[in-house]
Amino acid sequence: MINRRKFITLSTSTASAILLTQCVSNSIKAKSSNSVTQSSVGNLLDVDLEASFDQVNIAGKKAKLLSYNGQIPGPRLEAKPGDTVRINFTNKLPQPTNLHYHGLHIPPTGNADNVFLKIQPGESFTYEFTLPKNHPSGTFWYHPHLHGLVAEQVFGGLAGLLIVRGELDEIPEIQAAEEQFIVLKDFALNRNQANFQGHMGIMLGREGELLTVNGELNPNFSIPQGGLLRLRILNASTSRFYRLKLEEHPLYLIATDGGSISEPVELSEVLLTPGERVEILVRGEREPGQYRLLNLPYDRTGGMGGGMMGGGMMGGGMMGNRSNTNTSQTLATLTYNNRVETLPLPKQLITVPELPQAQKTRRLTLNHGMAPGMGMVFLINGQPFEMGNPDTVVKLNTIEDWEIANTGTMDHPFHLHVNDFQVISRDNKPEPYRAWKDTTLVRRGEVVRIRIPFKDFPGKTVYHCHILDHEDLGMMATLEIQA
Repeated sequence: MINRRKFITLSTSTASAILLTQCVSNSIKAKSSNSVTQSSVGNLLDVDLEASFDQVNIAGKKAKLLSYNGQIPGPRLEAKPGDTVRINFTNKLPQPTNLHYHGLHIPPTGNADNVFLKIQPGESFTYEFTLPKNHPSGTFWYHPHLHGLVAEQVFGGLAGLLIVRGELDEIPEIQAAEEQFIVLKDFALNRNQANFQGHMGIMLGREGELLTVNGELNPNFSIPQGGLLRLRILNASTSRFYRLKLEEHPLYLIATDGGSISEPVELSEVLLTPGERVEILVRGEREPGQYRLLNLPYDRTGGMGGGMMGGGMMGGGMMGNRSNTNTSQTLATLTYNNRVETLPLPKQLITVPELPQAQKTRRLTLNHGMAPGMGMVFLINGQPFEMGNPDTVVKLNTIEDWEIANTGTMDHPFHLHVNDFQVISRDNKPEPYRAWKDTTLVRRGEVVRIRIPFKDFPGKTVYHCHILDHEDLGMMATLEIQA
């Protein structure tokens, strides 16, 4: 039996959502949704970052949402390996919050990637850490991570890219490619204000009916005819999966969550779960014209999203616009522009080493249960998250295999903080290529084996489902890395 104390998260989250919905700011000036870029200077990235609940421009309209510096997505931060990152953070939300630097290999303690910090309303806090000199280049991001409030704060709009520039950017073909950043984020609005949805939407994982790219509806990006377009794509949605396809164009994968893969991989489509990132090259080799970047149908809930509750309230219902829709959605349009000298794909990227055999194997089971009067809760090894003693203890400078079994009825993206891993197999079938990941999908009924090198940084951190409502409702555990 799981006692009621362990279910208090849902009630807390719902009450906080009501607080946010009812909170009316004195300032009604609409702030720009066009994100700025802030880059390191002299090996220092020094940024002032403010979280607020205020009116912004989103998808061509004004709406009251959560944002960083009044921008959706938040400012794009860029640094290099060896740089020091200093973020002077101020919380102007009506509830506590903090920051998580998703995918970065930095300490989980002190004022670095410490998800156990709680920054109260009106308080300021300075985060500061130094990226290791061997830190991989890649597409990372930052977002809130205060347990019980993570989902609604990200759902309300809090997310921003964090780019580490490095050796992948210096490959000649990639250096010559045009570069675009794509932040995929859905929103739910009610009378031009964030709609944080009700209990059933929370339990399935909230999805909004408004699908945006960089805070816009169907923006246009250009492809150089004969050249290459580099797309850095982040799924910053709380729960929504994106099954991406570009009309009449193959997608050439060059990097995943943790950075470059060894050589480009041609794909017809890419499935991106919450928290995941990919970098893709598109060749400008088709007839000049316009081509749609599509989100194809995908059912992540095993039919529960449509059949269990149906639609209805406020257009998207209490559960929003579920991603198992039967129709494709246009996310962006890519248009050919001026012809350039033909640019080939790079043949080699950055080698991903094969990890040694693991010294220990663990098994984690993902599932859910029901509680009288509370509905669905989410579990790892039969237990919901509870602050306190660590659920898993590992040794620094060891390698472990974790078998993650999803015995539930919904898909779950599994995310590990601080240390990247390699996916070894799915249902005993080896992965087709090696890649560094921090988030990977575990489909219902599937067993995924990952291999993790625990290196450099001792301390306590977490692993969890990156459907953030599932995390807040218990599908998270504490990891202690001991020196």
